[in-house]
Amino acid sequence: MPHVLVLNASYEPLGVVSMRRALILVLNHKAVSLEDSGVTLHSATSAVTAPSVVRLTRFVRVPFCGPVPLTRRALFARDHGRCVYCGAAATSVDHVIPRSRGGQHRWDNVVAACRRCNHMKADRHLTELGWRMKRPPAPPSGLAWRIIGTGIKDPRWRPYLEPYGGTDQFRDFEHHDHTDHAGTPVPLGRSRPHQRGEQPEALTA
Repeated sequence: MPHVLVLNASYEPLGVVSMRRALILVLNHKAVSLEDSGVTLHSATSAVTAPSVVRLTRFVRVPFCGPVPLTRRALFARDHGRCVYCGAAATSVDHVIPRSRGGQHRWDNVVAACRRCNHMKADRHLTELGWRMKRPPAPPSGLAWRIIGTGIKDPRWRPYLEPYGGTDQFRDFEHHDHTDHAGTPVPLGRSRPHQRGEQPEALTA
C-alpha cells in the first residue's frame, strides 16, 4: 500500500506513514489532507479518497535529530543511485580512501559505485588511478532527509520537501554519458543521468 508524507502543523516534514494510518488521522481531525493519492478506499457504506500528503492540525515538538544516519538507502539517495566514478547504475558501496589505508566509514568518505568501478579501484587511491569525482562526498543535510533517507518517494511530495533540503533528489537529470566505449571511467567533466534507485539494506561498518 502506498505511503503518505506527514507534515507538522508548521509544514515541516515529520515522516512517512501508511495510507491507512494517514486516513485515520484525517478522519479523526488530527490532520488535514493536502494532496490526494488518487487511491479510493471503500467501506461497506462509503468510499474515501486516500491522501498522499497530510498536515497535522496541532504542532508536534520534535526532539533534536542528529546527523542523517549512514544507511544504504540514504547513501544511494544522496548519489542518485548512480556510480560517482562512471555514472552507471550503482550496485555497491565504496570507501574513497580505502579502509585498509586509514579511510573511515562516514559520509565524507563513502560513495555509491557500480560493481566494475568498485572492483577496478580496489584498495587504491583515486590519484593512483587518475580518477576524480565531480564533487567530494558530504553528509546530507536538511529536514527533508528524514524522508529522503528512507528511500520512499512520491513526486507529489516534492513541493513540500524541497524547502527543507534534498532538492537535487527530485530533479530530472540530463542524459549524458561519461564512460568510453569499453565502459572505463573517465574524468567527470560531464554528467550521466542520475536516476533514482531504491536500495533496501543498512550499511555495515
